Amino acid sequence: MINFLRYKIIYFLISLTVIGAGLFSIVNWGYRFSIDFVGGTNLEYRLSKKIDEKKIKKIFQKNKIELIIFNQTNNFISIRTKPINEQEEKKLRNSLSEETKTKITTLRFETVGPVIGKETMIKTLVASVLAIISILVYMSFAFKGFNYALAAVLAMIHDFLVVIGSYSLLSHFFQAELDTMFVTAVLTTMSFSVHDTIVIFDKIREYLNTEGKKEIDYFANKALTETMVRSLNNSMTIVFMLLALVLLGGSTIRFFVLALLIGTITGTYSSPFVATPILVMLEKRKK
Repeated sequence: MINFLRYKIIYFLISLTVIGAGLFSIVNWGYRFSIDFVGGTNLEYRLSKKIDEKKIKKIFQKNKIELIIFNQTNNFISIRTKPINEQEEKKLRNSLSEETKTKITTLRFETVGPVIGKETMIKTLVASVLAIISILVYMSFAFKGFNYALAAVLAMIHDFLVVIGSYSLLSHFFQAELDTMFVTAVLTTMSFSVHDTIVIFDKIREYLNTEGKKEIDYFANKALTETMVRSLNNSMTIVFMLLALVLLGGSTIRFFVLALLIGTITGTYSSPFVATPILVMLEKRKK
């Protein structure tokens, strides 16, 4: 049997470091929101020759069009702006063509409103809170102890903070956009975390019922030793699949898959190294 709980301070320091870096990123840099949240216009142009990026941006400023994202690859430019209409787009295109003496072909022009409004986000948050309360109630009855439920929910909140913080860093350094798929990834992560935690807690409860005279540390370490290989094998199959999608999948799903990958790793980590030490501390405090 391995004494995993001996290093619980190290586990908590790792978690605090990762969560702290993520919260710092959220406060200072925030997110790059996708068109799903803020609405806007997507433009793609093909130019007959490459034009200096600064010159193009000056033309946008001259036409009083606010740029949100600008990408240029050889003779192709991909742009997102605040919402503009057809007349404004035509005026912009003509201005670009005249001032740069370049033939411009429109490959894409679409203006959309925000798909996800404040009301939708509030409903999502309310649904998440209701799910957390349901988990608290269910686990309290299933394990005949509120500490089991509280430890599981705290680990789930830990995973939530890790994922949203990490995604803010991805947003700042790699231009990842926060969109509807990210919301899906976060909710999936939360459910995955609880699933793994229940397996460990069930083992602890089983040992308590059969060998109830020993300390909770003993049962927790025994449960972790027995379930660790199973948890790693289960998680690694998911990790390998997600890594393949990150490397070989298209750019439209790359950051969604990365969010799932981060969630899978942190969910696998938090069940033995966050939820279980918290449970042990809560049970010892109760005594």
